Amino acid sequence: MPVQPQSTGTLFVVATPIGNLSDLSPRACEVFAQVALVAAEDTRHTGALLRHFGIDKPLISLHEHNESTRLAEVIARLQAGDSVALASDAGTPLISDPGFSLVRAAIEHGVRVVPLPGPCAAIAALSIAGLPTDRFVFEGFLPIKSTQRRERLTNLSAESRTLIFYEAPHRLEDTLSDMAIVLGARQLVVARELTKQFESVYRGTAVELAQRVQEDQDMKRGELVILVAGEVGLQQTTFDADNVLRVLLADLAPAQAAKMAARITGATRDDLYQRAIFLSAQKG
Repeated sequence: MPVQPQSTGTLFVVATPIGNLSDLSPRACEVFAQVALVAAEDTRHTGALLRHFGIDKPLISLHEHNESTRLAEVIARLQAGDSVALASDAGTPLISDPGFSLVRAAIEHGVRVVPLPGPCAAIAALSIAGLPTDRFVFEGFLPIKSTQRRERLTNLSAESRTLIFYEAPHRLEDTLSDMAIVLGARQLVVARELTKQFESVYRGTAVELAQRVQEDQDMKRGELVILVAGEVGLQQTTFDADNVLRVLLADLAPAQAAKMAARITGATRDDLYQRAIFLSAQKG
């Protein structure tokens, strides 16, 4: 699509492949070839992508550590009539990636902002998860520390929409363990290395996947998306089990409370034990 002449340049927000380079759209190639400048999260990464398609363009780095200081320079180029393409390392810019401040500043300065849609790991994972897709929530990355992570998960535990998270490989085991404690028998999907050679999708309850990640080291390699089923259809059962556990925990240890609660509610003892541990910690 040719860049239309105007008083200011255009800021193109360009989605790039999350793995398979063939997923770069022809329109994205055209825009990269026509703009005056490419603002990239990592110039080395985007430079390699452009060279793969035979495109030679000036690049400027724009990432979380320098975005505020780069704004004036990029906006000045746009106001001078130069068009700029914004690209992150993979997927759609601004989705847990830099670019928000630049897009907002461009709008405030009357610069046209144009999206070039394409790959997004969250949407790609959702499309194959087998979880409800009519309503969902993207939460990005959970907090790094377990205490804050469990608090965030607790705040989301009654959410009826499908939850989508990104996670770093080295934190997957701890995150799944916290999800098992807070969410119990909720259905989860872990999508790994989407569109790449070792693409893998793992499905099961939070408890099952928390156990599996301890045995399968491949789960902790590469780019990860975690999807969690919403609470629809499970909310009343979970709340009933929690109420039973709270009563029992007043006089019993978590293991004993879980065993008795399993008889009362029909839920599994393992899931109830994780909930009992969690509820005991909250009580303390």
